[in-house]
Amino acid sequence: MKNIILIGMPASGKSTAGVLLAKAIGYGFIDTDLLIQNRERALLCDIIREKGTEEFLRIEEEVNSELWAERCVIATGGSVIYGEKAMLHLKQMGTVVYLKLGEPALEKRLKNIFRRGVVMRTPGETVAQLYAERVPLYEKYADVTLDCEGHTVEETVQAIAEAVSL
Repeated sequence: MKNIILIGMPASGKSTAGVLLAKAIGYGFIDTDLLIQNRERALLCDIIREKGTEEFLRIEEEVNSELWAERCVIATGGSVIYGEKAMLHLKQMGTVVYLKLGEPALEKRLKNIFRRGVVMRTPGETVAQLYAERVPLYEKYADVTLDCEGHTVEETVQAIAEAVSL
């Protein structure tokens, strides 16, 4: 069951690089945010608004914990790292790759953080606070960390393929 699981902050390029990597290596592609939206029949931002952050995190952990795949690139939601059960399951399924991007670059990419459906556990939390809270968790669960700062998506795809020896 050799899968490649991409983790990282929202807007770090997990879905974009993931789908290109899957095409390049002949793997399937799964975006767990889309699985959640399909299951709940709602956009991520609407799920968070209507059900609350904690319920969203419970749903996210359940979806990721129950996921089964083989020879797939899996792009996870940025908050997947809050669910230990899900992360341990994903680590058993394959190689976890953390796409690391600095806070200033993320600030530029995150145009409307609330419309994207980004989990903010504290009201009024800033991207800087979210970054400081999440980075240690990404680093904890990552098998491989790739610094994507200043790299094109194609360079990121190549770096992932090399890092997981494909």
